[in-house]
Amino acid sequence: MRNAFVNSLLEMSLKDKNIVLLTADLGFGIFDEFEKKLPDQFFNVGISEQNMTGLATGLALEGKKVVTYSIGNFPTFRCLEQIRNDACYHNVNVTIVASGGGYSYGQLGYSHHATEDISIMRSLPNTTVVAPCSDWEAENAIKILVNDDSVGYLRLDKTFIDSRKYRQSKFNLYQAKRYVDGKDITLIATGGVVREVIAASTELLKHKISARVVSIHTLKPLDVKEIQNAINETGGIVTIEENSIIGGLAGAISEYCLENNLLPKKFKRIGIPDKFSSIVGTQDYLREINHLDSFSIAKEVLELLS
Repeated sequence: MRNAFVNSLLEMSLKDKNIVLLTADLGFGIFDEFEKKLPDQFFNVGISEQNMTGLATGLALEGKKVVTYSIGNFPTFRCLEQIRNDACYHNVNVTIVASGGGYSYGQLGYSHHATEDISIMRSLPNTTVVAPCSDWEAENAIKILVNDDSVGYLRLDKTFIDSRKYRQSKFNLYQAKRYVDGKDITLIATGGVVREVIAASTELLKHKISARVVSIHTLKPLDVKEIQNAINETGGIVTIEENSIIGGLAGAISEYCLENNLLPKKFKRIGIPDKFSSIVGTQDYLREINHLDSFSIAKEVLELLS
């Protein structure tokens, strides 16, 4: 997913000299070609994410299309005040890229867990929030975000689904992607955990449960039509996210449903509990511990429907 983002950004930048990439002393291996071909459009600001965001805002105010990049939660939490007061308040073209959403860097401990970023970023005005589940979604999302005149947040994951069969279809940033059709329940997920959700839908078929799988790659603005379809056409909604259970995907859908007097037949949130994690390990291990693996998701759905 990360490589798809870089390749897409390089392709655009070769044609548009106003695109500028800033990195906070990370990603050198993947940015080698970008820096070699476009040295005047690439800057390493060092380990100073707050400064990077201020610099990005200044460049954007001068007409540049700026992309900031770092891993985990460093380009968001560490410089949240600058994102809010500089980039968002001035409503400028800055795209913040976090490589390693959720538990992607699980072995490095809680300081590297990006597990509340969706909740926080979607609360900021003038911000589009995107968490793709595939390289196809990632490479198309960055094309749109870079050319949007407001702030964008792109959350990349280390795990993703194989999207080769979808590459010929049209990508719409503001329209959710239905990867599996079904009528008994709708599983709505965001980010790389969609891989686990698709596997869970296969497991549910063994129990004669037809589960629809929807990737809400764009959490803000939200594709409300797909939510309406889930309510009208299936037996309920289960949200799955590798983010805090509070304020993320589940919160966005709940807010929309309640404000519009819409009531799914059944509803359940699956996400990261409202507590700190002292456990370290691979992303797959931490998903299992937090019931975000395919087996646990399928089990939760079966319990809900029973």
